[in-house]
Amino acid sequence: MKKLIILLIFVLSCNQPQTLKKNIEYFNSSEHLANNYPFSEATVVNDIIYISGQIGTSENDEVVGGGIEAETLQALENIESILKRMGGSKSDIFKCTCMLKDISDWPSMSKAYKSFFEGSMLPSRSAFAGSGLALGALVEIECLAIRNQ
Repeated sequence: MKKLIILLIFVLSCNQPQTLKKNIEYFNSSEHLANNYPFSEATVVNDIIYISGQIGTSENDEVVGGGIEAETLQALENIESILKRMGGSKSDIFKCTCMLKDISDWPSMSKAYKSFFEGSMLPSRSAFAGSGLALGALVEIECLAIRNQ
């Protein structure tokens, strides 16, 4: 009986709700807000930065020319720019999701993607193809990063 009571106390103590930080921070540049996009550039929850999908657009909001490799590098540079404005860097990225217009572009996208990150410390990654991306882009990349403050 004593063991049963101890077990019951243990089980009940394990089921107590944990107090979690539930603050969500929204990050948007003035340019992003001026364009009235239906999403935030990034959100932060519990020191994890969730960066919205970026396509390879230049400062004039047009997709860069040069094909999948150029678009991949520009999308990653756009992500890096967001991180820098938040006080971070590309070394804070730990997970990326790459969405391709055409899965046959995977090898070239991967080559450009790998060249963007230094050394062998590559973020984990998923990649898949869809039926179309915004502005006719060939690739869209979203990332998760750790906030180091």
